[in-house]
Amino acid sequence: MRRLLIALPLALLPLAAAHAHDDHDHTHGSLSAHEHGVAKLNAVLDGNTLELELESPAMNLVGFEHAAIADADKAKVAAVRQQLEQPLKLFGLAAAAGCKEDAQELESPLFGDAAKNDDGDEHEHGHQHSDIGAHYQLNCSAPEKLTQLDLAPLFKAFPATQKINVQMIGPNGQKGVETSPAKAVVAF
Repeated sequence: MRRLLIALPLALLPLAAAHAHDDHDHTHGSLSAHEHGVAKLNAVLDGNTLELELESPAMNLVGFEHAAIADADKAKVAAVRQQLEQPLKLFGLAAAAGCKEDAQELESPLFGDAAKNDDGDEHEHGHQHSDIGAHYQLNCSAPEKLTQLDLAPLFKAFPATQKINVQMIGPNGQKGVETSPAKAVVAF
């Protein structure tokens, strides 16, 4: 499922380098930085296949990053997982494109997956950051009708998400776009 998404970071490297030079806040210059309120979305439309990869701090989606021990926390994690299992409700896609889900993969320490800590993501208090990753592969019967991706349902479902940095490859080339609840539509 990740064959198209693997190429995305390499294809968008020139955009990332240009953005890093324009970034005046060099403390968050890393593309892999864990920043509350900010998520990343990679989208690749190749033929009939649309692949989406969402990476977000758990804080944006469930409101916390610690292991869910209390019943209320477990219920919140289960509810968020159920929302993430329905990508066609989170990503606004033209109905005329006929997109149907082929495959999905959800990962997070909160879902019982082993924690990945490759960049030393740890607060001074010894608190581990928890991220949630969602990978979707959709098959679209009329991909030419897929002219935009509307993230408004995703922002509405997870209001703590204030910004989604989108990297996209589609029939019109590649681009990087910063979205917000007020500016949630990205053209392919």
